[in-house]
Amino acid sequence: MLPTLTLLAALSAVVHIRAEYRGPRWHVYVFKPLTTVLILLVAVTGPPGSGAYRHLVIGGLLFSLAGDVFLMLPSDRFVAGLVAFLAAHLFYIAAFAPAAAAMRWWPVLPLAAYGMVVYRALAPGLGRLKRPVLVYIAVIMVMAWMGWEQWLQAGRPGALMAFAGALLFVVSDTILAFNRFGRPFKAARALNLSTYFAAQWLIAGSVCMG
Repeated sequence: MLPTLTLLAALSAVVHIRAEYRGPRWHVYVFKPLTTVLILLVAVTGPPGSGAYRHLVIGGLLFSLAGDVFLMLPSDRFVAGLVAFLAAHLFYIAAFAPAAAAMRWWPVLPLAAYGMVVYRALAPGLGRLKRPVLVYIAVIMVMAWMGWEQWLQAGRPGALMAFAGALLFVVSDTILAFNRFGRPFKAARALNLSTYFAAQWLIAGSVCMG
């Protein structure tokens, strides 16, 4: 099932990204959530023995699906999308954290530094969203930290996939934020969406890898 779902998700993602630039708009409304649903099925069809980890990843993907819907609506639902993805990251933190029992302090330094640099660069264009965006940046950095810790301590292929997915999520959201609050650029949507879908696939696939 994993190769089939991966291929279908990749094809759906390509159609969606193309529609962002060339239309028709209904392709966006169909293929954006469809891509996330197909990625969600990767985690759903994972081995039952993965237990709580699998269920928490599924929870994160469900909130991500809600965030996808909010962000693609014609009216601006950015705050609702932000809250949905914030909840998704909390699920991912809960999934990664149990395997990260003895925390190392040094991974926090590059992640915190990156988060502060991004926030300071975005702050002039955030207006009333300064606090929500700051909270979101802090949470996604903790998510990346927990993914890093899980990989350092567990050393399993699935943990490496989850960590790679967490980092790609940070990259994706950085591109999205600068395109929205900084200087928009033409390739932003393609870069944001491709890294986003890859991030979610890696996290979902980590359920299957153990």
